Amino acid sequence: MVSNREPYMHQLRDGEPRMIMPAGGLVTALDPVLQACGGVWIAHGGGDADRETADASGRLTVPPDDARYTLRRVWLTREEEQGYYYGFSNEGLWPLCHLAHERPVFRAADWDYYRQANQRFADAVIEEIGDGKAVVLVQDYQLALVPQMLKAVRPDLRVGLFWHIPWPNPEAFRICPWGADILTGMLGADLVGFHLQQYCNNFLDTVDRVLESRLDWDHFAVEFKGRVSQVRPFPISVQDWAERKVPAGEELARQIAALKAQHKLDGAYVAVGVDRIDYTKGLPERFRAVGRFLEKYPQYRGRFTFVELGAPSRTHLRRYRDHIAQLEALADEINWKYQTNGWKPIHFLASHHDARTVHAFLRMASMCIVSSLHDGMNLVAKEYVAAQESEGVLILSEFAGAARELADAIIINPYDTEQFADAIRYGMEMDTAQRRARMRRMRRTVEEHNIYRWAAGFLTELAATRAQAPAGMAAGVGES
Repeated sequence: MVSNREPYMHQLRDGEPRMIMPAGGLVTALDPVLQACGGVWIAHGGGDADRETADASGRLTVPPDDARYTLRRVWLTREEEQGYYYGFSNEGLWPLCHLAHERPVFRAADWDYYRQANQRFADAVIEEIGDGKAVVLVQDYQLALVPQMLKAVRPDLRVGLFWHIPWPNPEAFRICPWGADILTGMLGADLVGFHLQQYCNNFLDTVDRVLESRLDWDHFAVEFKGRVSQVRPFPISVQDWAERKVPAGEELARQIAALKAQHKLDGAYVAVGVDRIDYTKGLPERFRAVGRFLEKYPQYRGRFTFVELGAPSRTHLRRYRDHIAQLEALADEINWKYQTNGWKPIHFLASHHDARTVHAFLRMASMCIVSSLHDGMNLVAKEYVAAQESEGVLILSEFAGAARELADAIIINPYDTEQFADAIRYGMEMDTAQRRARMRRMRRTVEEHNIYRWAAGFLTELAATRAQAPAGMAAGVGES
């Protein structure tokens, strides 16, 4: 496994290294897969105590209390991290792939660092494999060049690439000055996976417009420079909470009671949101909808409380720091307008929250709100469903990939504040039988299509890709 983000990070706390799991759906989804099957996870060592907790080669076994696989950390210079990660990946590719009205920024120096960092990851993979055979799973947009770099050295490797964010239409993608290089890098993979069929369609359309290649639309495959890449949808999912060593039974009840007392939530109808703080997540739209809901339906003032567990992210970038400040000001404005003695409508908890705390809030909440402006999947929606036992309400943006699978959620357009506010009321007033029926169907979907089924499907498809190319390829059908 190769990704930018590491599943376990060490940071100094009071002079001592402390292990944390970074926020984000990729780690949440893939750590249980590696724990189940073993192997090596190669990732950037970004924690300030990462070097002192790894061996001379950057290796350590994880999790610390029950070692299941090896984490190999890749070290980047400050300049490489700034240019490759904060620059090209998150000021360029991230807004390019998310239709959230944020202009991408492309700088030649960032591109140079992006290529340089991708080569570091590829070199680490080759070093770990040695002369042996291996299946390599490359994860996400930060490492788009790695598949081709691996094939250049070891054409015998079986390489899969999973793209965790949306893929834009060809017109949008062609803004990127190095789009052809990105596509060439990705097509080093034998299998390219996305969350949705729509993203697969967009990807093939983009390849068709940008590269001289042969496309087989019947089999969703691309022949490029003598090699065939399959393109498939694999909607990612989550692990059951029962497998994650979170509190249950009386211990969970005590934890929830303590959180309610700490945040003065006793007696309130609690709705929750759990997000990395990012402009694609629709947090200002969510806060405004809560404000409008309380304005339209004053009978719920003092009875409804929204808790946002927001994990600060990419705070080296001014855009992200400004976004946090904007959210804090908006929450203060709404709270000032509606709060009473002992009650305020929005609790904005901007901090990193561990899995135990997130699980407790998801179990406590009668409603979960996911209002992404554009999201590849959004695993919080599935995490909430997995945490609920019977009758929670999920409000879910139509622009999140999860909306394709969780049709029993209340589906909203987060840009429509009136509809959004009315959806909150509808969810609160929905009768018990309907709530239970909806949640039962969503739970069945999440249980049946869990993270292990996702991994098995991807690996099975990857294993089959080298066995045969689509028959039409040899004849040259679909040449573009």
